[in-house]
Amino acid sequence: MAQDSAAVVAKVPLETNSNMATEEGERPSDYHEYDVERVEKVYRKLDRRIIPAFWILYFLCSAIRSNIGLAQTMNQDVGHDLVTMLGLSSNDVSTALALFYVSYVIFDCPSNLVMSKLSPRVWMARIVFAVGVIGACFTAVRAAWSLKYVLRYFFRIPFRLLTTKSRLLRFLLGMVIAGMWPGMSYYLTLFYPPSRTGKRIGQYFTAAQVSAAVVGLVSAGFQLMDGVGGLVGFQWMFLIYGLLAIVVGWTLLWWLPDRPLPPGERRVRTGIMRWVPPTPEALTGEDALIHYKDLKRVYHPRSWTLKDLGYVLVDWRLWPLSLMYFGVVGVGIGTQLYGTVIIRGINPKFTGVQLSLLFAPIWIMDLIAILLVTPVSDRFHRLRPFFFSCAVCIQIAGLLTVTFAPTSNPWARYGGLLMVGFGLGPTVPICMTWTNEIFQHRHGEVGVAAASALVSGLGNLGSITTTYALYTGWPADAASGPYQYRRSNLTMIGILCCSILSSFVMFVALHLVGNSPSRKFDRSGQSTTDGSDGFQDGAAQRELQQRGFGRMWWSKRA
Repeated sequence: MAQDSAAVVAKVPLETNSNMATEEGERPSDYHEYDVERVEKVYRKLDRRIIPAFWILYFLCSAIRSNIGLAQTMNQDVGHDLVTMLGLSSNDVSTALALFYVSYVIFDCPSNLVMSKLSPRVWMARIVFAVGVIGACFTAVRAAWSLKYVLRYFFRIPFRLLTTKSRLLRFLLGMVIAGMWPGMSYYLTLFYPPSRTGKRIGQYFTAAQVSAAVVGLVSAGFQLMDGVGGLVGFQWMFLIYGLLAIVVGWTLLWWLPDRPLPPGERRVRTGIMRWVPPTPEALTGEDALIHYKDLKRVYHPRSWTLKDLGYVLVDWRLWPLSLMYFGVVGVGIGTQLYGTVIIRGINPKFTGVQLSLLFAPIWIMDLIAILLVTPVSDRFHRLRPFFFSCAVCIQIAGLLTVTFAPTSNPWARYGGLLMVGFGLGPTVPICMTWTNEIFQHRHGEVGVAAASALVSGLGNLGSITTTYALYTGWPADAASGPYQYRRSNLTMIGILCCSILSSFVMFVALHLVGNSPSRKFDRSGQSTTDGSDGFQDGAAQRELQQRGFGRMWWSKRA
């Protein structure tokens, strides 16, 4: 059995269950002892331990990542916005934003693979702590010029790309935050079957939407702090969010559970992990036993090799998923970073506070869509591309409204932004969940770790396109007038059409070719097959069929 490098596992007698399987892959004799409702109760218990922590960390990291977009318009009327104070051009801003995603794409997959080998909770805490440190450093962006020499000599980035300090910190921020989003997705598969992760990814993904809305509202308060303590409004914003993330990153070491262990085994800390604070096990007693029987795949992983990783990297299934992610993430990041800029283009008379207040409802619509759609997509998990495509169509309709609504009616164009927000919500969770489902079944744990990171990383090339080549990065298109940003919006519509096409190509190809476990991958002890009836755990059996609307509150009442 592959062992977590963070701990050594020792066997101890298990007194609570005499019928426990003695060998990996062997089904216990009392396998059907627990009904689905009892199993669901165990997963709800895990929800209370994992989802709130993920929500908080994702809220703060999303706020720190997107603060630079708000800083472009904060206190602009008195010249204390980020662009004016640092003397940035539109190209400078676009380059700084794009550098974040360059480093994010480079380090995303390596970070996730490291997490699969080390303690997942420690690696996640490290990410949040480092994000807080870099985020707080943005407060002193005008004085932190020495960072450019680090990037010049260690990363070989030309000096012409490092003329402003904000670019350097954005690059570092992308490097330390890399692996967070796919790492959270991978982490869930250690505790839940993939077909049940869509709703849960959506639950903590709402943190990004609440963050975008709340950060926009709170930025109005930071603007009122302009000049306090010698700091301008956006500097206070960077400092406070950074310090909060540092505290949360440290706290996660005590709260997040490590990879679950089979009942009858205990965790012995060795090496450097002796100095890391221990955390309570996620489940104990009967709950742990039920979880083991229902999701045995995660308890007996085989330590993967570079050869196994190579099989994942050459799997054609990566590319349609990456193209799906490319379009929706590009639009999402564009809306997040340039939302206030687009709103100002609708009505140049809006003040900075008004822009912040109008920015928030976009993400409230996003949140509503997530809560409505992702639970249903889990119940009809074989139809995920249809849920995805319908949401993308709503985004396209919103962009068309923003682009072609008459300039004499700015609120109609603003309504188009609300439609974009609603359509954005479910697309990213659905795409990541589908990736987990496909690659865990085909390649096991290394498939989830590598594929989720590659889809996230390659898909974020859409973010680079949006931030560097479109909107303010396209000077001719950013020129004031009735057609401002029209070509950028139409470009994004074209990219979204590619995302829809990719989802249907993937759907049809899976029906034609299938998604059986890779024969090249040594599956001894892996997640889905055991050679008897083709399935090793209870969750895998249930994933054969869609739940539909069965066992809903109204059906239980009936």
